[in-house]
Amino acid sequence: MPRARATHLTRRGLLAAGGALGLGAALAACGGGKGDDAGSGGGTGAAKSGPWSFRDDRGTTVKLDRVPTNIVAFTGVGAALYDYGVRVKGVFGPTTTKSGKADVQAGDMDVTKVTVLGDTWGQFNIEKYASLAPDVLISTMFDGAGTLWYVPEESKKKIAQLAPSVGISVYDRQLPKSLQRMWELAESLGGDMKATRVTDARKRFEDAAARLRAAARAKPEIKVMAGSASDPLFYVSGTNFSVDLEYFKALGVNFVEPPESAKAEGGGWYESLSWENVDKYRADIIMMDDRSSTIQPGDITKATWKKLPAVKAGQVISRSPEPILSYDKCVPLLTTLADALEKAKKVS
Repeated sequence: MPRARATHLTRRGLLAAGGALGLGAALAACGGGKGDDAGSGGGTGAAKSGPWSFRDDRGTTVKLDRVPTNIVAFTGVGAALYDYGVRVKGVFGPTTTKSGKADVQAGDMDVTKVTVLGDTWGQFNIEKYASLAPDVLISTMFDGAGTLWYVPEESKKKIAQLAPSVGISVYDRQLPKSLQRMWELAESLGGDMKATRVTDARKRFEDAAARLRAAARAKPEIKVMAGSASDPLFYVSGTNFSVDLEYFKALGVNFVEPPESAKAEGGGWYESLSWENVDKYRADIIMMDDRSSTIQPGDITKATWKKLPAVKAGQVISRSPEPILSYDKCVPLLTTLADALEKAKKVS
């Protein structure tokens, strides 16, 4: 993912761009009975009985005596499951902003009804986690090594002792594949996959993909750049590895692509530029990282940014490097870009 990439990859804080409790006490807290409230599927999941198993994208099969009801997940995963009628008890990752509002990655989840184990990179309250008596922990994966997103490296072994985990990959594959995997997971957890809102969202996604393909075909000369901003640096994402950009490219979108040598420092995900060199690449549309850990376009004060042709032309749109993997939440990713392409003027 942009920016969060390199830091992600080194596990320092992946949030540069795209992100000491004793185990004994935590395990003791896990001794209580499992609650029945806020379970899976708004009652749908709870109605399913018998054993449960799911083979994740690490090739690991998790088997339980019953369908999980005490689910803890990365915030974006919890938001995706919510759209399918599956409720989680706890989340970790960007959930609320400093103002107390729901983070963009929380989607439509009611963040007041989940236990937040940590809002920022490196935060994961193991004692709180244990107190939830978790059945399963679910997260995404942004590398090929099976690293669970936002599960701290230094405490992952303690966390793993409390419940099995499921990983859904968003690495080096196109968006529809990850969407399908989340669909399958939600269905196994008791999600109502035949609900009108769910089937309609899937159809809207397919229609939006067709629209984006047509827009890209009609404007092959329009160059799109995926960027992310921090105070010291501007990050230009390559399309390799990114679940959204790989898909958009497959649909025909013409992206700025930094050379591999320039992306080496970013683990192959992105190139870091000083603000003095932010005009290195010519772009007609700039897609900017919408995560709360980054500086948003309206807050960028750098003079070099304001001089960019795409900025001057008002051709800057948002991008979600960590998309919520439900069809409903991914429709806007396609329509926003399609709309921008349809209206774009060649300015570079």
